[in-house]
Amino acid sequence: MERETLKSRMGFILLSAGCAIGIGNVWKFPYMAGQGGGGAFVLFYFIFLVILGLPIMTMEFAVGRASRRSPVKAYQELEKPGSKWHIHGYFTLIGCYLLMMFYTTVTGWMLYYFYLTAAGKFDGADVDTVSGTFTGMLGKPGVMTLCMVIVVCIGIFVCMRGLQSGLERITKIMMIALLVIMVVLAINSFFMPGAKEGLRFYLLPDFDRMQEVGIMNTLVGAMNQAFFTLSLGIGAMAIFGSYIGKDHSLLGESTRVVILDTFVAITSGLIIFPACFTYNVDQTSGPSLIFITLPNIFANMSMGRLWGSLFFLFMSFAALSTVLAVFENIISCGMELTGCSRKKSGLVNLVLITALSLPCVLGYNLWSWDGFAVFGGAVLDVEDFFVSNIFLPLGSLVYLLFCVTRYGWGWSKYKEEANTGHGLKMHDWMRPYLTYILPLIVLFIFVFGIYDKFFA
Repeated sequence: MERETLKSRMGFILLSAGCAIGIGNVWKFPYMAGQGGGGAFVLFYFIFLVILGLPIMTMEFAVGRASRRSPVKAYQELEKPGSKWHIHGYFTLIGCYLLMMFYTTVTGWMLYYFYLTAAGKFDGADVDTVSGTFTGMLGKPGVMTLCMVIVVCIGIFVCMRGLQSGLERITKIMMIALLVIMVVLAINSFFMPGAKEGLRFYLLPDFDRMQEVGIMNTLVGAMNQAFFTLSLGIGAMAIFGSYIGKDHSLLGESTRVVILDTFVAITSGLIIFPACFTYNVDQTSGPSLIFITLPNIFANMSMGRLWGSLFFLFMSFAALSTVLAVFENIISCGMELTGCSRKKSGLVNLVLITALSLPCVLGYNLWSWDGFAVFGGAVLDVEDFFVSNIFLPLGSLVYLLFCVTRYGWGWSKYKEEANTGHGLKMHDWMRPYLTYILPLIVLFIFVFGIYDKFFA
């Protein structure tokens, strides 16, 4: 069967950016930037994106484009006879399933809150009502299951329509809408009374604030955020590399994806900080920001229903773009492993992913257990730990070593593939850094993540 291809370069960039852009851009980055010295943190974050995330992204793309296979089969096309690199291909598939086991639930939360906001459920609501809504949702397995199933159905049926007519077309629409909505929300935030103070706090470098948190803590935080924001290590980028031609170099294409991801992260802060300073609330991190702090602001804001609806529509698109990208990876792997059609792989995974997502839903109510406290408190936190702290860093390390060492694909073949086409090129002077220093940085991220979770 002939390999499907994407219709346009724009489709590839938006699909890849959609995979990278997710809820972490909104509920974590602004908080970390504000806490870590505003513009100082943003500067270090951008540096780490360039020296850490960018080269590994080119490697995932290169493995995908050179092999013309899904991540589960890509290594088999490129590795030396007798090598065992292909074992990691199966781990990329496991990582994708693990990610979707909780990401479908969180995406369902976004859709539910879009409905609540658009329907005016928060109009004039007090703090206790808004806070109680999120807690109440977590205690309703039926509501969360319905929202999760809707997300799974949307994702699977879009992917089943085909690469060009389904995934590429829908993602283009969602990503363009996402970017437009973000710009509109940011412009609205600029006119809030607390905009000047909020933007100064967010964007101006404040090294005194950075020292309060700890310079090393800020640097490690910027490094972690730069690494994890791009969703590297589980083949989510490699699959799109397998769908593109060789007209453009991969460093140039990766740079465009990184710029889009960074734009969304920074613009999220432009939306959030003016609102937080206007209404004198903390710019908290995590679900409490999205589902408690911001709904409280929208509830008391002029035209709050409109701005709140647009915000949760933007969040739904950001989350759904990741879901669609990872579903495509899973379905493609299923097709190559079994030889079945896209439709059959989609229907099987519709049932499988729905079933696998139920523990996350039930972990907040029927299956709640104090033993999960070490991970954060719920099944979601356990699943997130394995994806974020195990599969992403170790998977990235495998891609990295495969591309730069003589035991794998090797530097020469990787560089040749990455440099094919017009655009920015990889150079031999980069090789020592990519071979000896970058693996140590990724290994540090892995070790620090384990230490921070269990021993800090």
